[in-house]
Amino acid sequence: MLTKRVIPCLDVKDGRVVKGVNFIELRDAGDPVELAAAYDEQGADEVVFLDITATHEDRRTVIDMAARASEQLHIPYTVGGGFKGLADIRTMIAAGADKVSLNSAAFRDPSLISTAAAAFGSQAVMCAIDAKRQTRTSTGTGAGTGTGTGAGTGTGTGAGTGVPDKWVVYLNGGRINTGADAVAWAVEAARRGAGEILLTSMDCDGVREGFDLALTRAVARAVDIPVIASGGVGSLEHFAEGILEGEADAVLAASVFHFGELTVRTVKEYLAAQGIAVRLD
Repeated sequence: MLTKRVIPCLDVKDGRVVKGVNFIELRDAGDPVELAAAYDEQGADEVVFLDITATHEDRRTVIDMAARASEQLHIPYTVGGGFKGLADIRTMIAAGADKVSLNSAAFRDPSLISTAAAAFGSQAVMCAIDAKRQTRTSTGTGAGTGTGTGAGTGTGTGAGTGVPDKWVVYLNGGRINTGADAVAWAVEAARRGAGEILLTSMDCDGVREGFDLALTRAVARAVDIPVIASGGVGSLEHFAEGILEGEADAVLAASVFHFGELTVRTVKEYLAAQGIAVRLD
């Protein structure tokens, strides 16, 4: 049986770990490599470093952080943020990163996923998707009524009863709404060669009320690669829900680890007690 992974995420800004709510109101949480080393000791399966303003500020991810991590960590680690092309990815892999996380650059040029997978293997390419729920309202007086083209379009009056919500892709650290369907983009990323999907609910991020289970489940069922649930953890129960109800292959969290509320070991022991296979060393 494949074990489920527990992954601390370190959002990095100006060389420091930060954490906020809904991608804003950031507060300092410490040195990224020092925190990652502590999670390594606690039994984390891997860690993810995300330079959350690299794309927005048009700069590259800090290479020396990756090099420091390579010297101190014994577990795999992923670095994301600010990649422009294959040369940037190659530099990060050379610095020691086991994987790179591609987000905005991959959406704008999906061939980057294919090129990176061909060069370094799908296992080294993570596609990160920041998704936000968008309520789809219909102006028709009944299901399927109205005029227009495309699924769900029409005219008339009404509240759109029965029209399901969707999740749209945001870029540049949640600053740009692409209008694109997040589930469809995950399918495309997998087809292009991504080895896994890092799926973050912007609605749930930092709120601590649990993952967006419907979003996670929708993507997990649509792709045949691992999906990492991200955004919303506030309790031990949320980790289990992400796996059992969200059908995620891994669960990722930040603030509950950074501010000492939970340890990775505590989470893994809880998951094991729920009958979920995890690695306990």
